[in-house]
Amino acid sequence: MESELSGKEELYAEEVQEEARELLCALGRIPAPSCHEEERAQFVKDWLEDQGAEGLYIDEAKNVIYPYFCAGATEITVFMAHLDVVFPDTEELPLRCQGGRIYAPGIGDDTANLVNLLLAARYVIKEELKPKRGRGVLFVADSGEEGLGNLKGCKAVMRQYGPRVKEFVSFDCYLGRCIDQAVGSHRYKVTVRTEGGHSYANFGNQSAIACLAAMVQELYAKEPPKKAKTTYNVGVIQGGSTINSIAEEASMLYEFRSLDQECLAEMEEYFQGLAAAWQRRGLKIEVETIGLRPCGGSPDREKLAALTARHCAILKRYYGGRIVVEAGSTDANIPLSLGIPANTVGTVAGGGAHTRGEWIETASLLPGLKVALTCVLAAFQR
Repeated sequence: MESELSGKEELYAEEVQEEARELLCALGRIPAPSCHEEERAQFVKDWLEDQGAEGLYIDEAKNVIYPYFCAGATEITVFMAHLDVVFPDTEELPLRCQGGRIYAPGIGDDTANLVNLLLAARYVIKEELKPKRGRGVLFVADSGEEGLGNLKGCKAVMRQYGPRVKEFVSFDCYLGRCIDQAVGSHRYKVTVRTEGGHSYANFGNQSAIACLAAMVQELYAKEPPKKAKTTYNVGVIQGGSTINSIAEEASMLYEFRSLDQECLAEMEEYFQGLAAAWQRRGLKIEVETIGLRPCGGSPDREKLAALTARHCAILKRYYGGRIVVEAGSTDANIPLSLGIPANTVGTVAGGGAHTRGEWIETASLLPGLKVALTCVLAAFQR
């Protein structure tokens, strides 16, 4: 059955648990800010080659790509987990094991999921498994999934292999979650510049901070479209120099999100119109696009539903907790936007994602590996 492991496969998952912990601790210490994943990428490539993988490479986007029986295959299934973490650290990340948990920045998002992908790939290599007829399998440890990485790695993979990709699975998030809808987002940096001056002598001159604050008020006056859930947020504001200076420059980071392309287009029109109106008033405004994530396209509904049902059955079998099928912003955004059936599946239990205190339950590595291994083996003859 596609949603169940054999006795041999279950035994493998159980026997490699100590190695899983060691691999997780080794990877978890390696810094990997988005767009600077070089050290982790090399570690993953070396590890896979030690397991017998051949023909893998690191591409220009810093993805580690392992094509397995892809030469000549007319259809490809992609299994992916991302290398990067949200934190900018370039020195070794702090990691500690305590009370049945492993703590480290990014340990669950997405390092533990990556470990489960790697151990599933190793089983395939050691057993010399063959994909289902006419298919190839692409194992990818990708770059740039987090934040302003803008899904760079997945985009690069889909540009190269997209026409042949018929199914896509990303391992990300926590156990019990299955994402089958893509939340798209547009992200901007808006910079305002004015003449500024001394707060007393030049009182009355335009303040970049005051102008930016007025823009924020107008942005927040927008009523979101009703067709699909749509949100917006100003997450960062910076500007000014001293308490007695009229600010010459101020900037903000602004984003809006939606499940629906028409809603994104409406928000885009409002934002660009607002910026243009302020420019017509003589204000110097610079708008920089810093991130575009597409929402879902039009994948075959029956195939997507079947993929989601299969993964929910796998989660139910090996996790046992509440299964949540929901929308999200993950690597699966890219294939979904191209009409390719795709899911993101969580394979580890933990908490504190995107905080420096993130943790995973060490015991969850076993059911998580069983989930990942079952997902991967669905693409193979057994």
